[in-house]
Amino acid sequence: MDLGFTEHHTVLVTGGSRGIGAAIVKSLAEEGVRDIRVVAREPDSLAALASLIREDHGIELGHVALDLSTEAGRAQLSDVIPEVDVLVNNAGAIPQGGLVGADLTAWRQGWDLKVWGYLELTKMALEAMTARGSGVVLNIIGVSGERPDATYVAGSAANAALMTMTRAVGAYTLDQGVRVLGINPGPVETDRLVNALRDRAAQGLGDAERWQEYVEDYPGKRIATPEEVAHLATFLVSPRSAYTSGTVVTLDGGMAWRGRAL
Repeated sequence: MDLGFTEHHTVLVTGGSRGIGAAIVKSLAEEGVRDIRVVAREPDSLAALASLIREDHGIELGHVALDLSTEAGRAQLSDVIPEVDVLVNNAGAIPQGGLVGADLTAWRQGWDLKVWGYLELTKMALEAMTARGSGVVLNIIGVSGERPDATYVAGSAANAALMTMTRAVGAYTLDQGVRVLGINPGPVETDRLVNALRDRAAQGLGDAERWQEYVEDYPGKRIATPEEVAHLATFLVSPRSAYTSGTVVTLDGGMAWRGRAL
């Protein structure tokens, strides 16, 4: 299916150097989007992704290393965001754990990046997009927002807040030609999750290589791939999904409705 992107489409992906973000960048490039800009913390990962996209698709990826957990870092995008047709908010790293014994400073830092970062960048985008009457904001959130997890309280609270923002704002923005929507991925096979499962297997099973045993009860006896999230994201931000706004699509194989989020 031709998703309707043109050579004039401009997309900005935050947290785009690895995992889901990098998969979204690759998927957009495969669909012919020529102007893709990426923000992430790690310059080496950004440079590696830019080299790959150049080699595979002949596209010069715009990229900049920024810490979006800071007001100063977000401010550096104030001139970039008004130029883009699509903003994909994906930058986020929130610590695991329950409330008792929690490092609340670390929680605040995680919320500064994901909650406040998404809110502020979405606000910047909406101001520009509504003024011109077109644009899309896609928030990559997380399934714990709809099925709260007592071992991931900070992330569950953050994701619930972002789901509410996405639905509340996106319910009305289409009147101005702008779409705001989200994706709730369940567990995804990123380096971060696999490393966490390896650590768990090393401690609980005595062998890090047995980490896949922990996903045997998941839907399909596996976890999602970054590419599966990326393909959904690419469709949702495309012109083929022009009437989708104010909704959050869950991609977890049905896991949340088995009574668990992770």
